[in-house]
Amino acid sequence: MQEVNTIRCAWASRSELEKVYHDQEWGRPQFDDRKLFEMLILEGMQAGLSWSTILAKRETMRQAFDDFDPAIIIHYDERKIESLLENAGIIRNRLKIKAVIANARAYYKVLDQYESFSNFFWQYVNHKPIQNHWSEISQVPARIELSDRISKDLKKLGFKFVGTTIVYAFMQATGMVNDHLTSCFLHDSYKNDENR
Repeated sequence: MQEVNTIRCAWASRSELEKVYHDQEWGRPQFDDRKLFEMLILEGMQAGLSWSTILAKRETMRQAFDDFDPAIIIHYDERKIESLLENAGIIRNRLKIKAVIANARAYYKVLDQYESFSNFFWQYVNHKPIQNHWSEISQVPARIELSDRISKDLKKLGFKFVGTTIVYAFMQATGMVNDHLTSCFLHDSYKNDENR
C-alpha cells in the first residue's frame, strides 16, 4: 500500500475504490483477452455515468454477466435480458445490456480474424504503450485520431457502445496509452512493460 503523501493522478484521489483501481489496474498494460473484453464492456457501460459508479457495481456486474465470459453471454435470450433489467446491482439499461450480447458475438469475429483480442488491440500501437507526458489533467485528450480509427473498426465488426471517447478511455485503462500525469508515482512504471 502506498503512503498517504503519494502523488497520484488527480481523478484517483476521490475515493478508496478509485485509489486502488488507479494503483493496481489503470494504465497497466493488459494482454489477457477476457480482461480486455471486460474492460471494453465496462467502458461502454460507463457512457453517461461516472467511473466511480462502474467501480462500485463492477463485482455485481461480473456475477450478473457470468464473469464477462463471451461463450456464455452469446447465448443470452430475452428472458435473461429481463432478469438483468431487474438487477439493481448493475447498470439497468436495455441498450447497454443488448450491446454486451452483441459485443460477445463480435468478440468471436475478432478471434477468427486476429487470433486473439489482445492482438487486435495491441497491433494498433505496435504492441507497446504510447508514452504521453501530460503535466495537467486538462492536457489529457478525450479522444485521438487512433481511437477514432479503432472505434470505426470495432463498429464494422459489430461492436456497440464503442465510440471514440469510450475507446480512448479503454486504451488508457488497459495501458495502450500511458496517461498517468508526469507527477504521478506510476508515470514511469509501465514504460518498458511489454510482458505478455
